[in-house]
Amino acid sequence: MTLIYAFLFSFTASYFFAVIYDAPKNLFFAAGLAGTSGYLISFILNDLLQIDSIYSSLLGSLTLGVMSHIMSRILKSPVVIFMIPGIIPLVPGSLAYKAMQQLVTLNFTEANNTFIRTILIAGSIALGLLLSDQLSKTLNIKKYWKVKRNRL
Repeated sequence: MTLIYAFLFSFTASYFFAVIYDAPKNLFFAAGLAGTSGYLISFILNDLLQIDSIYSSLLGSLTLGVMSHIMSRILKSPVVIFMIPGIIPLVPGSLAYKAMQQLVTLNFTEANNTFIRTILIAGSIALGLLLSDQLSKTLNIKKYWKVKRNRL
């Protein structure tokens, strides 16, 4: 049941952030699916398989990036239209809120640990998107090289 809720809420968040960012109307559903795919991978790895949230966020954002590149090629639109709304469910906002709350209550040791964890999760999201972008460019270059070699 929680998997269904995770699907619905991550799709809703990605869908409506595509609306907020004024994406074309025919791409709202695809942006929602891209965000859902990334968040569901992160959710399954973190909650069901008990993998650390840093690694699950990395693999979730890598999945999001790959799905964004696939959808951008299929629907012939920029990758950013799928990637930016898809990041929203992965962002560790509640963890940053807890860190600030611990800082305000002068609980410095726990605040420091929570801030570091938040920064590591945010960095892993950025790294996953970077890796997916480089993977897409690498696969695109190899495809171009095959076509170029066949012409000679």
